[in-house]
Amino acid sequence: MCGFAGFLGGNQTEPGAHESLLQMGQTIVHRGPDDHGIWFDALHQVGFSHRRLAIVDLSPAGHQPMTSVSQRYVIAFNGEIYNHQLLRAELATTGVVVNWRGHSDTETLLACFDYWGVLPTIHRLVGMFSIAVWDAEAGELTLVRDRLGEKPLYYGWNNGVFLFGSELKALRCHPSFNGSIDREALALFMQYSYVPAPHSIYQGIKKLEAGHFLCLKTGLQADAVSAPYWELQQQQDPAEYNRVTEQGTEQKIIGHLHQLIQQSVQDQMMSDVPVGAFLSGGVDSSLIVAVMQAQSSSAVKTFTIGFSEQSFDEAPYAAQVSAHLGTEHTELYVSDADTLSVVPKLAHIYDEPFADSSQIPTYLVSALARQQVTVALSGDAGDELFAGYSRYQHCLNSWQRIQQLPGLGRSLLAHSCQLLSPFQINQICHAVGIKPEGANPGHRLAKLAQACQSSSFVHYYANMLSHITFPHNLVLQTKGVGSQFSEFAALSATTDSLMTVDAKTYLPDDILTKVDRASMAVSLESRIPLLDHRIVRFAQQLPLEWKFREGQTKWCLRRILDQYVPRSLIERPKKGFGVPLAAWLRGPLKTWAASLLDGEILQQQGYLNAGLVEKMWQQHQQNVADWHFQLWNILIFQQWLQDQSGQNSAGRFH
Repeated sequence: MCGFAGFLGGNQTEPGAHESLLQMGQTIVHRGPDDHGIWFDALHQVGFSHRRLAIVDLSPAGHQPMTSVSQRYVIAFNGEIYNHQLLRAELATTGVVVNWRGHSDTETLLACFDYWGVLPTIHRLVGMFSIAVWDAEAGELTLVRDRLGEKPLYYGWNNGVFLFGSELKALRCHPSFNGSIDREALALFMQYSYVPAPHSIYQGIKKLEAGHFLCLKTGLQADAVSAPYWELQQQQDPAEYNRVTEQGTEQKIIGHLHQLIQQSVQDQMMSDVPVGAFLSGGVDSSLIVAVMQAQSSSAVKTFTIGFSEQSFDEAPYAAQVSAHLGTEHTELYVSDADTLSVVPKLAHIYDEPFADSSQIPTYLVSALARQQVTVALSGDAGDELFAGYSRYQHCLNSWQRIQQLPGLGRSLLAHSCQLLSPFQINQICHAVGIKPEGANPGHRLAKLAQACQSSSFVHYYANMLSHITFPHNLVLQTKGVGSQFSEFAALSATTDSLMTVDAKTYLPDDILTKVDRASMAVSLESRIPLLDHRIVRFAQQLPLEWKFREGQTKWCLRRILDQYVPRSLIERPKKGFGVPLAAWLRGPLKTWAASLLDGEILQQQGYLNAGLVEKMWQQHQQNVADWHFQLWNILIFQQWLQDQSGQNSAGRFH
């Protein structure tokens, strides 16, 4: 696990280029505290900066940037290739003789590039990765991101120089960086709490999408257009579907999935440093830990965070699962003060506005794990692959009810819901005493109006996921960009469609971003066994009845877990991995928030509609309505803006 950055083009002297590369690497030292290196080709004006977190092959033989034996390829690589020993064996069967300097997967990649080429090698990889590789023979830079988007990679042209890197902060310190905020991307952030790929918060800078690559020739300032080398299947492949279902009995199908998970966990326990796991006590993390422990000759180190607020606390369940499996368990109960202390760090950790509040406990559990291990396995992705979210069934049912209304009826209902603003509706409901605690009836009715006007099932789902119904009124000088959901417009109204949408949007842009930045901020490598692309392919071909049956989510995963853990330890209502933001914004975060939402400051900045922000803030403080989702997005952006300018927040927590 590492981090890298670099550039192509411009007209830099060697001393200047070296200084820029050193600074770019220094900004992401947390991603690689163990080693650093730079490489620069003055003729072609291309340079790499690399920071290394040593996981496999701790010797200098794993140093990057690394050059291939043929001298044709130079690589900067972030991630892990779990099948790299198998690739070495495959090379040997072809008659290729490689005088290996060490046993790092980086060296394996370069040998494969020399023999097969870059893209043919990428198709052979099992792992998580973002890669920058320079082909000296072709004069070409290639960027690649792993199939599901576990590892980040930003890129774009700024003032005649093509910049790229693992985090935006590495790009920001380059002299050519522009840094103009993309207001349309900001509006999308206000809707979904993250900036969806391929956008970034900056104009001219994009995220390389999951499963994509791009190539640039030296000397040509062409548009950097990426293309997919691997794609999630939006519909079941008949031949693959038949192959899966023809395995016959329930026992065989569950058994095959079990074998895939066992293989993935075994692969991902590959390490020359201590390995542990996050354990919440839920289905996914318990399954990963159970399979790990079954394959380990010693007790697996597991970690969980506990909260005094019972509605958020899963630590007792994790402790019970740990005791049953025999892991070496560490739990840490954190106070509100511990949790709140993370808030000022978020802008720096996440590097662009990111407002999934579970980012806070994710950072805390990563910091806890890093005290004992350098690698931690996670149970993430089970919900997106195996129908784990209750919203799937809720969305499908509500869409079907709306579709039963005649077109005129839907139009009248939408019009009725829009006669008053959400703020007016909230005030009326509050005045007559019909607003339950924590509700926001005005927002709900506005979403209902949008639902009635939805052009497709996926469009309806996107509206349901949106935290705000007026993003282009909130963010000034915006016209609206194409939704990241538009490519799914033709999908049918099924749970499988929603899982596909989430796997291509919410999973990489929210869940995987959250885990990567939180873990790497403390120099911890996180690994996600359920994202082995062979498991993903198998899951996509399984009929829905294997994922959702008799009202039970993740049905097939639960049947595997039954072989390790009694159901009584697992079967309980799902809890969110979050924090009590609504109460905090009326209490310990109030002064901090008020300083960031000051109307004069908002007007001077010119990004947000100060009047709308004031209405949300006042209604939340007066308990007229719960606007904490929307306010948290705004506050995260404001804190990020302040962090970019190098200022400290004037507010304090008390």
